[in-house]
Amino acid sequence: MLRQFGLKKSPWVVHFNCNSCNGCDIELLACLSPLYDLERFGIIHVGNPKHADVLLVTGSVNHRNARVLKNVYDQMPEPKAVVAVGVCASTGGIFRECYNVLGGIEEVVPVDVFVPGCPARPEAVIDGIVKAAEKLDLRRRGQPVSRPSLVPETHEPSPKPAAPPETVPATPASPAAPVAAPAELAKTP
Repeated sequence: MLRQFGLKKSPWVVHFNCNSCNGCDIELLACLSPLYDLERFGIIHVGNPKHADVLLVTGSVNHRNARVLKNVYDQMPEPKAVVAVGVCASTGGIFRECYNVLGGIEEVVPVDVFVPGCPARPEAVIDGIVKAAEKLDLRRRGQPVSRPSLVPETHEPSPKPAAPPETVPATPASPAAPVAAPAELAKTP
């Protein structure tokens, strides 16, 4: 009973920095400051994934840290939720086309909440954690929880409209009249 209440009202979060520029990390630390006071919602930042309910991930996933991220995710007890903080964790951001970047963390672990921004604002991070806590509560009750996706659904392309008929602009000269060469134009008075 106490564990059930704690999942909704006091989620414990662990932070994992995949490969970020530290912009989102600084904003995440701002959440812990007295200005935003993350703990007023009962959210506790822990250092061990074995004690955490929510995984906060910043930065894009590369080949070297994908296995480590998966290990951290696997160490967390069920039910668990994952929050992708910032555009790099969501899609790979400006590093998406780099040779060593796999993209967003969705390539490695399932994501429950995407927090937009570069860097993500502390208010948005707190909102993302609260939404993840709501999903944890639904999972605890055994209700289905949908995961968001940044990949657009495939659908049949709409038929292209017929091309408009080509129109010829009206000109004062008739099309059969010979066109004067530039040298001839200079000679005319």
